[in-house]
Amino acid sequence: MLRFKSLGSGSSGNATLVEAQSGAHTTRLLIDCGLRLRDLEARLVEAGTCADELDAIFITHEHGDHVGCARSLVKRYATPLWMSQGTWLAMADEAWAPHQHLLNVARDGIAIHLDALQALPFTVPHDAREPLQLRCSDGDRHLGVVTDLGHASSHVVSALQGCHALLLEANHDPDMLQACAYPNFLKQRVAGPWGHLANAAAADLLAKVKHAQLRYVLAAHLSERNNTPDLARASLSHALGCAPLDIDVADPITGSAWMQV
Repeated sequence: MLRFKSLGSGSSGNATLVEAQSGAHTTRLLIDCGLRLRDLEARLVEAGTCADELDAIFITHEHGDHVGCARSLVKRYATPLWMSQGTWLAMADEAWAPHQHLLNVARDGIAIHLDALQALPFTVPHDAREPLQLRCSDGDRHLGVVTDLGHASSHVVSALQGCHALLLEANHDPDMLQACAYPNFLKQRVAGPWGHLANAAAADLLAKVKHAQLRYVLAAHLSERNNTPDLARASLSHALGCAPLDIDVADPITGSAWMQV
C-alpha cells in the first residue's frame, strides 16, 4: 500500500509524508521539511506518526521553504538524509559537519531503495543548484511529487508518465502576479522558465501525463498572494476532465488529508 499526505505546502513552508506498507512494516519518507521543528513534529503526530519513525528525509533543493528545520531534525533524530550533491554544496556549512555522515547523495535517474518504498529522483528546471523531485512507488502504485519548476521539460513529462497520483505545483495566476506588489525582478523570476508553474502550465503538464488510471491530483505550492484554490482547481480539472471539486488543494497550514494511491 502506498499513501501520502501534505503536511503543508506554500511559500511559508513545504513538507510531504509518503508511506509504503509491506505486511506489518511501514516505510516513511519525508519529502522536504520547510517548517519550524515544533510545527513539523506536531503535524507528524497529527498524521499518526512521529519524527523518530521516519526512515529518511529527502530535500528537493536548498530554498528555505523546503530546507526549513532539516538540520534541527537531523540533529535531534539522526535520520538519514538524501539530497543532490549540488543541494548539499549550496546549503552545507560548518554547523552541518557533525551530521555529514548521515548524508546520502541522490542522483537523477538512480533509484533510492528504502525497504518497502522506492524513490526515483529526477531533475527539474528551477533556480536552485541541483534541484530534484521524486517519483515514489511501492512496486505496484506510483506517486509523482513535483513542485518548484519553471516549465515542464520533456524529462519531467517522461518522469511522470504512468503515475496513479500526483502532487503537482499550481503556483500562480499570471494576471494576479502581474498586478501584485512584487518588484519587477521577482515577478520575472516567478514567471520565468526557472521559476514556478502557472496554473495553465500545470494544466498543460497534467494533460501530457494523464491516463485512465490517474486517480488523484493534489494541487500544491499555491502562492498565497497570486493564486486562489478555485483558479487552480479550474485549470487542473479542465485538463483532467473532471469537476473542479475533484481536485484537492494543499493548504499551507493544514496540508491535505491522507490519500491512498
